[in-house]
Amino acid sequence: GVGSWAVEALARSGIGRLSLIDADDVCLSNTNRQLHALEGQYGRSKVEVMAERARAINPALQVETFAEFLTPSNLQRLLDRGYDLVLDCCDAFRVKVETIAWCRRRKLPLIVSGSAGGRIDPTLVRVRDLSRTEHDAMLALIRKKLREEFRFPRGPKRYFGVQAVYSLENVRYPQADGSVCGQRPAAGDAGLKLDCGGGLGAVTHVTATFAFVAVAAAIEKLLAAKDEASAESQIPSPA
Repeated sequence: GVGSWAVEALARSGIGRLSLIDADDVCLSNTNRQLHALEGQYGRSKVEVMAERARAINPALQVETFAEFLTPSNLQRLLDRGYDLVLDCCDAFRVKVETIAWCRRRKLPLIVSGSAGGRIDPTLVRVRDLSRTEHDAMLALIRKKLREEFRFPRGPKRYFGVQAVYSLENVRYPQADGSVCGQRPAAGDAGLKLDCGGGLGAVTHVTATFAFVAVAAAIEKLLAAKDEASAESQIPSPA
């Protein structure tokens, strides 16, 4: 659900061009946390629904849509398009690893969203370098893979140069008796997963906060790059 709120915030912040990548359709189970889950939109392509909304917010906004999932095999085709920044809001582990490595190799600015599921306190959402995130098991595994496979720095004083949004809150898991606590359910408890179809999902005030924090970091990066380019253009050429 993070991506839908990110599109909303970007469209309302004066961004001139957006590319949206997602093969999913809007479904009823998105209602608890995703902006586009509305009566009349169920069954439609998420990227098309959000593109229409973004254009309604800002008719001058250029929006390109790709109704497909980002995969390691299509990264080059979908991301090598002269973008100023990539905002990763997907939940596919391997895709996140490959996307981060691909962007870093090309010095393409990137903001990564961690896991919003199983959390309820938006005041605990933070953003910092991926090498320093806490309380996020997925980001920890991503960090491990990047070091093992792509030689990202291991030293405690070394940074990845990739900002990640995460929460300091411990995950709350559904239990077989219907209660919720911080203890991971036993492996045999079928259906108790961190998703809205079979157990505990996410709530709007957390997924939206993840998105807004990510967009704030993205806009800060874009403005810094613009200021740097402006300063360089004012340097007099040697006689």
